[in-house]
Amino acid sequence: MSISMSPNLTHNLNVALAEGIRQTAVLAAAGNVASIRSAEVTFHMTCRSSALATGVSPSVHIWALKSLYQP
Repeated sequence: MSISMSPNLTHNLNVALAEGIRQTAVLAAAGNVASIRSAEVTFHMTCRSSALATGVSPSVHIWALKSLYQP
């Protein structure tokens, strides 16, 4: 489970909503690795966009996206 503890409440809410959607997508993937990876990428892209839009550092999400794209 992912939560955001930034001082920006809008970003924290965006991350919480994205996490709920990510969890639903992972459950629906039923073990399909490509679908789970896609859900993870979508989650971190959403959080990165939220961070940029609300003035929070997106570095954690950029790092996560880089690690998800490693072969």
